[in-house]
Amino acid sequence: MRRLAVALTALFPLLGPSPAHAAEPAPQKPDAKVQWLDRQTIAWPKNLGDPTRPHRLVHEGGAFTLTPRPGGLTAAYAAYDAFHVEATPEQVRSALRGPLTAETDGVTTGVQIPGVLDDLYAPAATKAHLGPTFRNGRPTLSVWAPTARTVALELDGRTLPMRRDDASGVWSATGPRSWAGKPYRYAVTVHAPTLRKTVVNHVTDPYSTALTADSTHSLVTDLAAPTLAPPGWQGLRKPKPVPFRDARIQELHVRDFSPRGDYLAFTDPASPGMRHLKGLADAGTSYVHLLPVFDFATVPELPQLPLGGAPIADQATPPCDLPALPADSDEQQKCVARTAARDAYNWGYDPLHYTVPEGSYASDPDGPRRTVEFRRMVQGLAGAGLRTVMDVVYNHTAASGQDDKSVLDRIVPGYYHRLLDDGAVATSTCCANTAPEHAMMGKLVVDSVVTWAKEYKVDGFRFDLMGHHPKANILAVRAALDALTPAKDGVDGKSVILYGEGWNFGEVADDARFVQATQKNMAGTGIATFSDRSRDAIRGGGPFDDDPRVQGFASGLFTDPNASPANGSPAEQRARLLHTQDLIKVGLTGNLAAYRFTDSTGRSVRGADVDYNGQPAGYAAAPGDALSYADAHDNETLYDALAYKLPPATPAADRARAQVLALAAATLSQGPALSQAGTDLLRSKSLDRNSYDSGDWFNAIHWNCAEGNGFGRGLPPAADNAAKWPYARPLLADPALRPGCGPITAASAAYRDLLRIRTTEKAFSLPTAEAVQSALSFPLSGRDETPGVITMRLGDLVVVLNATPQERAQTVPALAGAGYSLHPVQARGADPVVKSASYTAGTGTFTVPGRTVAVFRGATL
Repeated sequence: MRRLAVALTALFPLLGPSPAHAAEPAPQKPDAKVQWLDRQTIAWPKNLGDPTRPHRLVHEGGAFTLTPRPGGLTAAYAAYDAFHVEATPEQVRSALRGPLTAETDGVTTGVQIPGVLDDLYAPAATKAHLGPTFRNGRPTLSVWAPTARTVALELDGRTLPMRRDDASGVWSATGPRSWAGKPYRYAVTVHAPTLRKTVVNHVTDPYSTALTADSTHSLVTDLAAPTLAPPGWQGLRKPKPVPFRDARIQELHVRDFSPRGDYLAFTDPASPGMRHLKGLADAGTSYVHLLPVFDFATVPELPQLPLGGAPIADQATPPCDLPALPADSDEQQKCVARTAARDAYNWGYDPLHYTVPEGSYASDPDGPRRTVEFRRMVQGLAGAGLRTVMDVVYNHTAASGQDDKSVLDRIVPGYYHRLLDDGAVATSTCCANTAPEHAMMGKLVVDSVVTWAKEYKVDGFRFDLMGHHPKANILAVRAALDALTPAKDGVDGKSVILYGEGWNFGEVADDARFVQATQKNMAGTGIATFSDRSRDAIRGGGPFDDDPRVQGFASGLFTDPNASPANGSPAEQRARLLHTQDLIKVGLTGNLAAYRFTDSTGRSVRGADVDYNGQPAGYAAAPGDALSYADAHDNETLYDALAYKLPPATPAADRARAQVLALAAATLSQGPALSQAGTDLLRSKSLDRNSYDSGDWFNAIHWNCAEGNGFGRGLPPAADNAAKWPYARPLLADPALRPGCGPITAASAAYRDLLRIRTTEKAFSLPTAEAVQSALSFPLSGRDETPGVITMRLGDLVVVLNATPQERAQTVPALAGAGYSLHPVQARGADPVVKSASYTAGTGTFTVPGRTVAVFRGATL
């Protein structure tokens, strides 16, 4: 199931424990089964001890008596008994700053405290300004640490006291202007439940605005300082925002983009990558979505050994002659794996500091140059006609507990992460799940996004595993952005777009803990979720099929079958193909739940009635609620998926045509659409389905077609791909699957033509579900529709997607006598094959070549 598969979206190996922790006691097995919900209420598991015996909370100063509370708790706590805490607020605050246990006869367990912390401190703390703030040039440093016994400021070799505000739990210190630019950490004396002892943690600021190399210290930095503004920053003019339903997005990783692998690569308009992005922008692409560019944990930030003295870290490179190895060898992946933990490559889904640019992409990671260069990157993209989207990962952190890559949990242990019933940190996302349902984690999400929008002029945010956030948290982000104005903040927050992965899985699934930001729940908000429905229908199968040759609409299901028994009998293939066509039809409407049409069985159905793995295919309330895509950084690239699925003998030119057809099903949909950078160039990762740590060798985009497309660079890394090697090896060895410049340039040009049509034809930009219902139809949908062909009427346009290898004629009797011709963009465009598409007015017949998308436009008076 896709919803389970995406839990691996950000899969990566966590760094091992630091040698500095070698002498620490081993973490204890989690044991915190009692939950302190508010200052007066305890939730005690019904099966934990005898409910008739005395219960108490034991703290350093004594114990609180617990008395049964009549009426119980809410349905979410049906497995718990309710107890009243006999204590004053002051006594509760004091108890929370030391060890806590819950005890009854023969039973002792730890206590989960997020609820009571929110009850006591959130009203004041959520209004606090955290991290570095400046007034008249004087900095104040503030950190929320309500359970700490003491917090001291370690500033540039000195240790300074901090003052605690009892109402908010915030510790702060104000200093002179000379603090600016100085490194600092907090020395937090706090009880650590994972060690069951009080410790002093020396930890960076969760609200850091700048960092030293490898994030060892925060830096006192004012992002409004003129020295951090590159020339032209204050007056930067962004491309005019398009309505979100028209957004066409290129998803891009900084290191994939350029051999330089840095922010400044985007400032050279003459580079191959920037020239290509400019061409896509001219055709209609409106955004570049950057994979994580916040500070993450798994890449050494110093590119080489510094001269003199011991290095903090250094980046390694594979010690092999990789280009000399055979195309189907396993040696490349072995060599890449040897340095993967120390090289400069990682997708970055392992957050360390949420609101500081990643240092490994800067020319100097030691200081605020990363801020200046990030801003120059935003300027460079704007100069190419593109707005900037950030991939943000607030749903988990790189580590928790006392790990040296743990920040939040070493300041307020047991608060920022979502705990399971036994007190263990939930890891359904891949890693240490955060808890944005807790007030201060929710505040951190909102504050961080607002900082990126205001201080870095970021134009959009893609939320990783957004379904692990409460819907209320994402709506709070939206409200905070909407409050930003050009006059007050220098940006128009209403123009900032939001979208994310609305998958429904893990301990929060089915709204178990809160109303999630999932696909169905976000409908009607204007915040889009990725739609896996048409993606799977276009490509075929799912990302975790045992046999990767399962076919779909664009990959030859029924119409050009391969030899895989997983595809079933011809009759089964035909039935499945027609159902995939229904899924794609729903996708072309913008995944609308209420859109009514005739499905391939002849029934009148709504989008929500079409089945997708037991779920409604249509879930959107309006165009803009669902984001269409045929590929992204997860799973095999589109070219690699088609390499598995198309018959092996499929010529390179036909593979390129199938690629464009697959892209068209997303590009020509209502609502926003995304594609992975390089997909129009037939980009390959040599069949790697999870290239998060596969290095530059497997991930680089080849802008020069003479270098190929990345296919045949060896068997993909064994960790995630070894089971597919028997299928991959003969494909990688086949030189016919390594396309030359002809197919690559043809695919890219044909894709740009489709972008131009999508951008210039207003019928693709319908604002409401009612407008889509009125203007868009599938006139040949029904029991007699052609397998492998979808015909869509849209205002005065007719779009025919012919996924079969042969020419197909589609007769629409209602259009007989009307004047249609091939769209001028295609008639004058780069694809010679589509130019043979024709319309016969007498019968209303549209004839389209194989593996071709043709757009016809009606005559206008």
